[in-house]
Parts: sequence; C-alpha cells; structure tokens
Amino acid sequence: MEKWFVNKNVLYLSLSAFFADAGYQTVIALFPIFLVLFLKAPVYYLGIIYALQYGIGAIFAYVGGVLADRYSKKKVAIIGNSLIPILSFLGIASSLLLSPLLFLFGWWARDSRSPARRALVALASDEKHRKKAFGVLHALDLGGGAVGIVYLIILLYFGVEYSILFLITIIPLIISTLFIVKSNVNEKIKAALKTKANTRKLAINRETMFGVLIATSLFGFSYYSLGYPILTIAQSSNDVFGVFSYLIFLLISAFAGYYLGSRISKMRIVSSLSLLGYALAGIGSLLIGIFYIFSLNITVAYLGVLVLGFAVGAIETFEPTIISFTSAKEKSAKSFGYLSSSRSIGLFTGNLLMGILYFFSPFYSYVYAFLVSMAAALIVYIFGRKLALK
Repeated sequence: MEKWFVNKNVLYLSLSAFFADAGYQTVIALFPIFLVLFLKAPVYYLGIIYALQYGIGAIFAYVGGVLADRYSKKKVAIIGNSLIPILSFLGIASSLLLSPLLFLFGWWARDSRSPARRALVALASDEKHRKKAFGVLHALDLGGGAVGIVYLIILLYFGVEYSILFLITIIPLIISTLFIVKSNVNEKIKAALKTKANTRKLAINRETMFGVLIATSLFGFSYYSLGYPILTIAQSSNDVFGVFSYLIFLLISAFAGYYLGSRISKMRIVSSLSLLGYALAGIGSLLIGIFYIFSLNITVAYLGVLVLGFAVGAIETFEPTIISFTSAKEKSAKSFGYLSSSRSIGLFTGNLLMGILYFFSPFYSYVYAFLVSMAAALIVYIFGRKLALK
C-alpha cells in the first residue's frame, strides 16, 4: 500500500477527499445548468454567485487555517467537512435567492476545512514523499469527482429530478467525514534549531512563498469556475455533453496530479508549476474560446478542457508542495490558509469579470483568462528562481 499511497494516514485523508468530491463536485457541475437553464437566471448572476463563493471563501480559508494551528487540525477538518452537505439541499429550495445561499454556505464550510486537511497531509508525510502525498491527494480528490459526474450523467439520462440529484450527494459527503475521523496524524511538532543557515534559508523560502502566493492570486483572476465551460458546451449541445466535459476535466486532472507528483523532481517543481500549470491553463482557456467563436466541433472544446484539467492537476499538486517546504511546520495550516485565500481573492474578481464578459461574449472571457494565466506563469517563474528546496 505504501508504494502507491505513502502511508495509511495519507490514504485515509485522500479517501476523505475522494468521497467529498464525489458529492460536491456533482453539485458544482449541475449548479450552473440548474441556475441558468432551469431557474432562468442571467449569466452575470451566476458570475456574482461565483465571486461570492470564492471571495468570502478566502476569509473562511484563512480563519480555518488559523484555528487549525491554534486548536486542532483534525477537529477543524471534521467540523468543516461535516457542514458541506448544506449545499445538497439547494435543489429542494428551487429559489433564485435560497438555492445560491445554500450552495455558498456549503462551499464556505469546504473552504474552512481545506487548509487543515492539507496541513494534516503534510504532517503525515516526510519531505521525501511530500510531492507524492499531495499528488495522491489530488488524484483521489478529483477521481472521486469523476465518479460523481459518472453517476450524475447516468441519472440525468434517466430523467431524475434535479432536487433528487442534489440530495444524493449527501451520502458520499458523510463517508468523507468518517475517513477524517479515522485518520490519526501526530500534530505535535518539535521546534527547529535557530542557526544562521536556517535563518537565511527561511528568509529565501519566505520570499519564494510570497511570490507563489502573489502568482496564485493572479492566476485566480483567470481561474474561473468550470461552470462556465460546462455552460458553454451545454448551450452549444445539451446538458449531458456539458456535464461530460467536467468528467474529462476531473479524470485528466486526477491523472496529472498523481503522475506529476511521482515524476517531477524536487528542483523542478517551480518551473513545472509555471509551465505545466499556469501557462497550460491559459492555453486550455484559449482553446475553449476558439471553439465558441468559430463554432467548431465539440472535440475542440473537449481538448481545451483536457488541457485545462492537466494544468490544474499540476497546480493543485505543486502549489501546496511548495508551501509545505517554505513554511514553518508549526504554522503550516495558516500557510495553507494563505494559499487558499490568495487563490480565492483572485477568483472573486476573476469570476465576476468572467460573468460580465461572458454576458457580452464567452470568447472575451476565455481570452481574458488566457492573458492573465500567462502573466501568472511569468511571475511564479521569476520568484521561483531563488527557491531553496535542497
């Protein structure tokens, strides 16, 4: 088992991620279709909801990280994870006001537990296997999402009502929390000796960490919710084809996370984050925009989603790995809170702008995402040259 999953605690935490995504990723895939095509909300309203989702989520992520370091990472992870099922009731509400609120509260609970869970994974793995641990976490994370999309497509095909589809997601979300309960990670940390070499290394690492956080925030301005491509494809064909694009995204992202986490060397993490992560994400967005503006075959849109999925797999593996190497262990959850918050700050504005630009033309929104992703790739490459991961 350790050959594939590092150790049992990494496995338990990764399985928790698997079942969590098998629940809420299904909601994420169906929500834009439910809101825009079923409840008849304008697309810019979706953009506002996504902006609130990530913008206020930044506060929950930061607070969750601080509380996890101060009290208990495991307890914060359990409490936050157990509140995610709130979003499963949005279909019953079937309201332009209450449905988004339930979606948002469930997502914010998810944000509050993410830094704690990442910190537990970092503590459960030694530095030698850290990349692989986060790769496994991401692979099972989105692998669970892929399972969720498969059962969603099947149930959509058989005409199951939206309210029932949302409620079904409660089951894997409860199982997810039970796996966090089952994990047993030692949270006690020995203080590091303060030598001149360690102090200098910490200063270099801190500079790199802030560089990565800045780039993460900037990338957030381009990292829109996958609800937009789902909506673009659904409007060009039908609901099932739109949701299927999300399955492609999740599968390739899960593969990329595990593969890159196992293969990329420690000294190539930063350049890989820049090129295989941010830059590729920009190319994926551009492909989706080209699909729309030229009314090309749907395979072009799927190719764009595939490229975007691979890029996100790289990003979600390398970003937390870098943060784990460049932050003090006793403040690891807070540092992961910074990571989630910096991404969310960008996502707040990014999704708001995406919604506005999408209202005029989806092509404008995807070109915008391409340009900002390329800028993020350049920034993280420049800051990463001083990274001390030896």
